[in-house]
Parts: sequence; C-alpha cells; structure tokens
Amino acid sequence: MIQLRTIDDPSGRLTAIEGDAIPFPVRRVFYITDVPAGASRGGHAQRTMQEVIIAISGSFDVSTYDEHGPHRWQLNRPTVGLHVPANVWRSLSNFSSNSVALVLASTQYDEADYIRDFELFKAGLEVLEEPYFERRAKTHSLEELQGVR
Repeated sequence: MIQLRTIDDPSGRLTAIEGDAIPFPVRRVFYITDVPAGASRGGHAQRTMQEVIIAISGSFDVSTYDEHGPHRWQLNRPTVGLHVPANVWRSLSNFSSNSVALVLASTQYDEADYIRDFELFKAGLEVLEEPYFERRAKTHSLEELQGVR
C-alpha cells in the first residue's frame, strides 16, 4: 500500500501524486466507472506492467494472487494506492455505487503483455512457502481470482 501525500485544509483535501510517490514512471492513466452490481473487472496478470490502483470515490475489493498465494484488500480512501507489481494476478470486485477506480500504469497498453489464463499464470509461478502466508485466514475461490475480463 502507498500512502499518498495529502494536504487537509478548511476548504477541502488535496492529494498530490508527484515525484517518486509512485514506484515507477507512469506511462498510462485510466479509470473504471459504472461497474454494474455484482460485476468484476480485471481477471488477468501482466508480464511487465506494474499498476497502482486508487479508489478515487466509493469502494471496491482488489484480489491478487502471487507466489505467496491469494490476498485481498478493500480500497475505500483516495489517499491510499495499492501497488500491483508485474506478474501478479488481479481482479477488482464488490464495487459500491458511483465508485471510481483510478489506475496508474508503468507501460502503455500492450495486449501481448497480458496473461488471461489463470491456470497458465499459476503454472509459471515459483510458489514460496512462508509462515506469514500460511497464517492468512482468508482464502479465495478460483472464480474470485479469475474475475471477469
């Protein structure tokens, strides 16, 4: 998680994304809106692209899968971003009404960089066994991790 620089003022809150706040040069910015109830986004990994995902408005969950297994975060503050490195499966779900997901990406769109088959993605991971991840109580179904493309 990345805490973004925020200035509180009687006239409102300003959050700035500048300098080295993001751990890579931003090459593309996009946002996701109007996700129907029960729908999800993502359901893929990228070979080289990194992302920082921010809930500009509302809330949603980000489920990821990497060499340590499944993880889940609820994003609901515009002052915090989730850094998703390359070679991590991601799926966004449980969007509140009027939510906006802002995504800062390290590369421009390149379909060849996407891995859209979860089993193929998993087969390419070197699974690490660490006690911290074994203690994680929450597990995720294959359907949750695959998401909807």
